[in-house]
Amino acid sequence: MKLDILAIVAHPDDAELSCGGTLAKHSSLGFKTGIIDMTLGEMGTRGTVEERMVEADAASKIMGLSLRENLKFADTRFENDEKHRLEVIKKIRQYQPEIVITNAPSDRHPDHGRAAELVKQASWLAGLEKYETELNGVRQKAWRPKYVYHAIQFNFLEPDFVVDITSFVEVKMQAILAYKSQFYDPNASEPNTLISRPEFLEMLRSRNISHGNYGMVDYAEGFISMYKPAVKSLFDLV
Repeated sequence: MKLDILAIVAHPDDAELSCGGTLAKHSSLGFKTGIIDMTLGEMGTRGTVEERMVEADAASKIMGLSLRENLKFADTRFENDEKHRLEVIKKIRQYQPEIVITNAPSDRHPDHGRAAELVKQASWLAGLEKYETELNGVRQKAWRPKYVYHAIQFNFLEPDFVVDITSFVEVKMQAILAYKSQFYDPNASEPNTLISRPEFLEMLRSRNISHGNYGMVDYAEGFISMYKPAVKSLFDLV
């Protein structure tokens, strides 16, 4: 399957939190979208791996994804090294996305910045003909995504551009709330965390409102680009 947009992120729920509205919007427009989570989120304070997988599947259906996979890297322990880059390169070549989205270059969780650099390097190396990889015993063709974008998640980073998600902000919130083990539940018996507070969900909405101000829309998601985006005409900015 060839994808138009592939988000490759550190943990289940990272994509929902940072670019869930953008993925849902493009899915609704007929683009093939997918998420590859690097880890199972097994080091999370709340919930179990089994719960997270069920929740991730539910969130994927809400966003209308064409694909979701998990590389099962070690949560908090994966590195930006040859072994891990190789696995990401194989997935990029397998699904040949035009656009790759990954974590923000710096964030509260150290896995996020490390994942961002890993994906950025792997996206470049995937385009080298002489960098050989195999899938199911067959040599893969080189493929380099046209764009790699970093989705802003927790840290207050300045976006290079924003995507209007006004019509999809509720879909985004539904996808986030599919992770019942992680976010606010007044009946939960597990320890509270930063993201399990009800105020965290309010912060997410306010972040999307803030990003919406850049484009004079109600809600938006912000992205950072390695290169300044170009448009074909001034009307592409409207």
